[in-house]
Amino acid sequence: MAKKIVFMGTPMFSVPILKSLYQNGYPIECVYTQPPQKSHRGQKINKSPIQKISETLNLEFRSPSSLKENKEELEYFKSLDADLAIVVAYGQIIPKEFLKLTKKGFINIHASILPKWRGAAPIQRSIMNLDKETGISIMKIREQLDTGPVCNTYKINLENNLNAENISEKLSSLAAEKILDNIDDIYEDKANFIEQDHLSATYASKIQKLEGQINWKDNAKIIIGKINGLYPVPGAYFMFNGERYKILRAEIGQAQGNPGEVLSDYLEISCGDKKSIKIKEIQRQGKKPQSIGEFVLGTQIKKGSSL
Repeated sequence: MAKKIVFMGTPMFSVPILKSLYQNGYPIECVYTQPPQKSHRGQKINKSPIQKISETLNLEFRSPSSLKENKEELEYFKSLDADLAIVVAYGQIIPKEFLKLTKKGFINIHASILPKWRGAAPIQRSIMNLDKETGISIMKIREQLDTGPVCNTYKINLENNLNAENISEKLSSLAAEKILDNIDDIYEDKANFIEQDHLSATYASKIQKLEGQINWKDNAKIIIGKINGLYPVPGAYFMFNGERYKILRAEIGQAQGNPGEVLSDYLEISCGDKKSIKIKEIQRQGKKPQSIGEFVLGTQIKKGSSL
């Protein structure tokens, strides 16, 4: 008899993994995702990427606002009699009473090399920390966040100037491929789950918008890490004449000046280590993104300005 899978995920990162399972013939009994959210402006309802792909593939899905103390959802989940649950950035802590309801447990695909960067923002934190590599970890879920034993880790190099969106796409594609290698071993009890070194754990706390503000006294590499790690949201930014400017793409230059000094009309800006950054793409508050060539035609930020 085919093994029944429950899939739990929400953002775009989860979509290639669900599609891979579906396209390779693994029976998805039910999909769980976060409920639709209202837009900040207006009353438009935004379905999660996983809800959208579930509708496209005609998969049954459920979107409870919370699993905690939800008896109705607990009974429904129990009725599925699932063999395995696969969780990818679902966005809720799964209560312990649910964790007992599948024959082979709950498996999480986490976007870091555990035990490094447990928590909500592993990709962003890894880039901002200037790590040399990152990856995905396939682990069993326990009650405490991202603490379960790991059966496999797959690594990629963090190449220069790849941003969080680029890395997320790379890791999602990698996970979509590698989960297929792990499922059958898990079903057959051949997967070797090894405890994490909990003393080496680091935590990737949720990104706060204020973290995006650039300190021009920082080294150029640190500033580039912030720009890349926080792309596309919330974004790294500076203030000028009371307006916010989000830097979308930049590279390191060699010009020198006082930290925050604009060294050219094409927005080369001095940093704290006798280097600079050259802005390539920027977005003024309330406006569309622009290449630096477009931006400089109408800006008041000129050579000699101080940010």
